[in-house]
Amino acid sequence: MKSLALVVLLLLMMTPVVRAAADVVPLPADKQGFGTARSAASPVWFTLGHQGLSEIFFPDLSTPATRETRLLVDGKPGQAYTEPADDRSLTFRQRLRGDGWQAEITYVTDPQRAAVLADVALTARRPVRITVDHVPMKGASEVVSTLPTEPVRHARGTFAVGFGDGVGQAALDRGFRVVAREYARGWHAYLDGLRRPKSADPKLYDMSVMVLAATEDKTNPGASIASPSFPWAFGFDRELAPELGPYALVWPRDLYHVSTAMIAAGDRAFAGRALDFMLQRQQQPDGHLPQNTKVDGTPFWKSVQLDETAAPLLLAWQLDRRDKSTVDAMRKAADYLLSYPNAPFSEQERWENQSGYSPATIASVVAGLVCFADLLQRNGEDAGKYLKAADEWQSEVESWTATSTGPYAPKPYYLRLTKDGNPDAATKYNLGDNNPADIDQRAVVDPSFLELVRLGVKRADDPVIRNTVEVVDQQLKEQGYWHRFTQDGYGETKDGGPWNVPNPVRTYGRLWPLLTGERGEYELLIDQKASAAKRLREIAATANNGRMLPEQVWGGRGTTSATPLAWTHAQYVRLAWSLDAGRPVERPDVVANRY
Repeated sequence: MKSLALVVLLLLMMTPVVRAAADVVPLPADKQGFGTARSAASPVWFTLGHQGLSEIFFPDLSTPATRETRLLVDGKPGQAYTEPADDRSLTFRQRLRGDGWQAEITYVTDPQRAAVLADVALTARRPVRITVDHVPMKGASEVVSTLPTEPVRHARGTFAVGFGDGVGQAALDRGFRVVAREYARGWHAYLDGLRRPKSADPKLYDMSVMVLAATEDKTNPGASIASPSFPWAFGFDRELAPELGPYALVWPRDLYHVSTAMIAAGDRAFAGRALDFMLQRQQQPDGHLPQNTKVDGTPFWKSVQLDETAAPLLLAWQLDRRDKSTVDAMRKAADYLLSYPNAPFSEQERWENQSGYSPATIASVVAGLVCFADLLQRNGEDAGKYLKAADEWQSEVESWTATSTGPYAPKPYYLRLTKDGNPDAATKYNLGDNNPADIDQRAVVDPSFLELVRLGVKRADDPVIRNTVEVVDQQLKEQGYWHRFTQDGYGETKDGGPWNVPNPVRTYGRLWPLLTGERGEYELLIDQKASAAKRLREIAATANNGRMLPEQVWGGRGTTSATPLAWTHAQYVRLAWSLDAGRPVERPDVVANRY
């Protein structure tokens, strides 16, 4: 066996990372693996694509520093099959096959420094030449060493991608086995400190919890990104996404869902850090939280989504946080909700491309105000104005958003949203995302209305809720999964081409597994536990070979949408614990008891 020792040293030293230029395009977003060490001393994260390492993030999770690093044999890559190499750590193995050769590569990061290590074993039927193809993001790094070797039939060794002078070599000097053992021990110790539900697949559950933990930035505690991927136009359209966003950003809504999943899993400290990040780093002087931020809290997209401003109010109640600084920050958020023009009208609802009166947004705002009021009252403070607004909005949500004149049923059903608070009006709007024509608001439905039930704002057996379940299933359900809303265009072309806007080619939003999880939580409330358990299995069925859960699926498989999506993994974790408990574990009792 000849030695294969490859060192790719990225000499960043003390210079800042420069984000990608237009001529460096990220790889497809359906990542097959995602890993990092548990330790803060290693601020580097790797992703795995279909041919090897895809983007590596350094020095934080909003900064992709490399595009790809692949093993080439006679100048060509192999096709990789990715799988976990250890069920209880984010150690991944890829089996590559090419013309007359095969290789096995195992990936970890060095817990003591910013370096990714890849252990390689190669066998070929003929002598082959081995090289490493490394593509940094333009301006982010410099490759000072790659390795063409003399032709070999067998090779075993390690290569490293290190950030900083001598970092890669220092990781290699420790040896892959030593580093990999330390890396695995960190994740094993983390899982040993948590619980596991009876209802979940243990391997997928452990992977989901580790993925959620790995999405937290190490320099900015509490900042958890939506996904370490850049789907479709967000990877190649520099006008739309000049800095390769927006999934590698922190969205208060996604952070809330991840945090409630982590509370259920037993990692309350994660949720506490997330709440602090929301209120100390994301909250703006007027009290609202922006649409999303970088991991350092800098606003990126700045539209107002009222459900995201309500998110810390809900999370604080889950954590019973009533200290003065937290309450003072929450008061600013609650007062912003009350003072917002025409509230609970929102500039954007949770799918982000429309303004209006949304059942889902109203549910979050009402529940958030009631939760905040409860915290105030337990501190001995008056909460009358918050409860008054919550009660008024709860009583009006049907009149604002449930139509009796729509095309799908003679009985009232909830709409995705109304533009004017008049659900019986034939008001038209354009859905965006390459939809060619305007559509009557009464013809657009959305499973998100179930936020009203999950957050305790409406009863599960409410007749309008039941009517809407039937309508949504008729219009949006396919094979146990749901579309986001009628004629959703955020997805791929018919032949699988990427989404972009503007785009003369029609694009189609596919099916979202996280909505399957939300349906399962609703089914627990109407005493359909068997159906809820089936929903958990349906989410699990969308995992790829690396156990990454996607944003969207089509034909039973994940698309090239954002994968892993933290929200999907969070929904899997939370539904599993809800099944064990027999009720949705995130549902705030104080809201349900009031309404």
